[in-house]
Amino acid sequence: MDDTTSDLIRQVFENCRELTRRTGRPFSPDGHLVGSLGEVFAAGTLELLLMKPSNLGYDAIDTQGRKVEIKATTQTSVSLSAGGTLAERLVVVSFDDTGVGTIVYDGDANTAWDAAGPRQNNSQRRISLSTLQRIIRGTQDALFDIEDLPDT
Repeated sequence: MDDTTSDLIRQVFENCRELTRRTGRPFSPDGHLVGSLGEVFAAGTLELLLMKPSNLGYDAIDTQGRKVEIKATTQTSVSLSAGGTLAERLVVVSFDDTGVGTIVYDGDANTAWDAAGPRQNNSQRRISLSTLQRIIRGTQDALFDIEDLPDT
């Protein structure tokens, strides 16, 4: 990723903070904006070829010709389509409050989908960044967070 693109991403976050400071109204990068920023960040960092926006089933192609789904968040989890994915590889980008991006997951898409929570009313399944990190570390046997355990 070139420094100019990284700087522009950080400026988006800085501009939101400045608008909040000046107006007293909350401005935060979220939704489609964070998704697009994540796609650009991942493509520049991992040498991915981005498809046209809203491409069906995947966002990019990697250097081996594999389909790649890219998710981005400023929170502690991401949403995955309850219907699954056409991608073989999933890349998840996390942005901190200053706009610095980190690849928190770069691995098998189906493994992540299998570990995601149940389908929600919005046809999405949530998966925490900590669960994705456990998958990367190879500890799939501990795919739940303590706070996700039912009360006894």
